[in-house]
Amino acid sequence: VQLQAFGGGLVQAGVSLRLSCATSGRSVSILNMGWFRQAPGKEREFVAGLSWSGRSTYYADSVKARFTISRDNTKNTVYLQMNSLQPEDTAVYYCAAANPGADVTVGNQYTYWGQGTQVTVSS
Repeated sequence: VQLQAFGGGLVQAGVSLRLSCATSGRSVSILNMGWFRQAPGKEREFVAGLSWSGRSTYYADSVKARFTISRDNTKNTVYLQMNSLQPEDTAVYYCAAANPGADVTVGNQYTYWGQGTQVTVSS
């Protein structure tokens, strides 16, 4: 499974950005998918997760009500819609894939990782 994340950039606080994670090698409809981020000097943290069935989504408290994870099975792509971005959202964002049954909120349960895309939010 190969993952390629893109869509990051430099934006001002308050605007929206959508990240995409193009997946190949296996359908996203049979994988748990997640987004993580790592800010400079900080550990990687969970941001959002989507169960393989598509019925369950999970969010970190810090992004709940601002970020939305979704997928398009026809494009085999997972998205992270980020609204009302704040400077504290600045980080490298990674998409990841895990087999069904994995805890989508736990990074070490993911098997496949993308290369990351930088999101920088200026105040």
